[in-house]
Amino acid sequence: MDPNIQKTVYKINHAGGSGSCFYLKKHNLFVTNYHVIEGFKKVAIQDDGKNRYLVNVVLVNPELDIALLVADEDFSALPDVELAKSGDTKIGQRLNVAGYPFGMPYTVTEGTVSAPKQLIKNKYYIQTDAAVNPGNSGGPIFNENNEVVAITASKITNADNMGFGIPISGLNKILDDIKDLDRTKFNVQCSSCETLITEQTEYCPSCGEKLSESIFKELQLTELSQFCEKAIEAMGINPIIARVGYESWKFHKGSSEIRMFVYDRSYLFATSPINIMPKKDLEPLLTFLLKGETSPYQLGIEDNQIFISYRIHISDIQCEKHADELQKNIINLAFKADELDNFLADTYGCEFSEYAKKDAI
Repeated sequence: MDPNIQKTVYKINHAGGSGSCFYLKKHNLFVTNYHVIEGFKKVAIQDDGKNRYLVNVVLVNPELDIALLVADEDFSALPDVELAKSGDTKIGQRLNVAGYPFGMPYTVTEGTVSAPKQLIKNKYYIQTDAAVNPGNSGGPIFNENNEVVAITASKITNADNMGFGIPISGLNKILDDIKDLDRTKFNVQCSSCETLITEQTEYCPSCGEKLSESIFKELQLTELSQFCEKAIEAMGINPIIARVGYESWKFHKGSSEIRMFVYDRSYLFATSPINIMPKKDLEPLLTFLLKGETSPYQLGIEDNQIFISYRIHISDIQCEKHADELQKNIINLAFKADELDNFLADTYGCEFSEYAKKDAI
């Protein structure tokens, strides 16, 4: 498999979880599953270098489970990916499934075609024995010629060696139909007449096909999420870019990676892995860490990783008297982490964390 293809496969992050997508240079579009981005009109994509970009969902076809995304950034330097003309496959043909399983770094799994036309709920899929896991959905499945023959769709829960892909013929048909696509709007393609619909409606204005009520709806953030994202925005970070799951965020402020998440439905944690413990001359560093002169934040060590953390009981957020102060403390933690990792490196010879953004050190 051509190693350059990796540059065209991205991870999708949003408040509902993660998935995969891939870039089509000829069309300046990213492709994924509809079910991966369902409930969102703006999501973040991330390359294997942890660089994130905001993208808009510009077309969804729920029937085919395909969605198209557009980014404002220039991706013209990426290599071109070829789509197979028909997507026809044969039993035993070798395939490569590319994506971000479980939200982990970029992965390619090899396998073969188990069934070229597997009928499931009145739709045909390409079945493969290549490893397919949650997070792979929306990514490309390549043949031996580095052509995309399918879009990874899913696997049957608790069934080994059974992954499925949407034949590329469906995507080819969509791309032929959308030459006049308005990329500034969210478009729903009618499954019956293929009309593009931009205004929320119960029925297709062209053929009268009933549309699902959920297509135009966006997921509403919880009050806790709104509280956290207000703090993230105050740090100068777009909250949409920071989302990595339900009430979970991860982003870089300067060189430091900041993580925010809810634990046991009781506590909100803001934490940053800032440095690695040195291999010798530990006493001065341990003395500094034990003094803990970083209130209201705590310094801690797990294995050889140094963390700075801040914990809030969720009930305190609901108290107007404390909410503003807690929000300011979250904001300041990000700046403190970015300051402290340099201090520990310069003063005690600590290496930067492997999670640090190297080009910001």
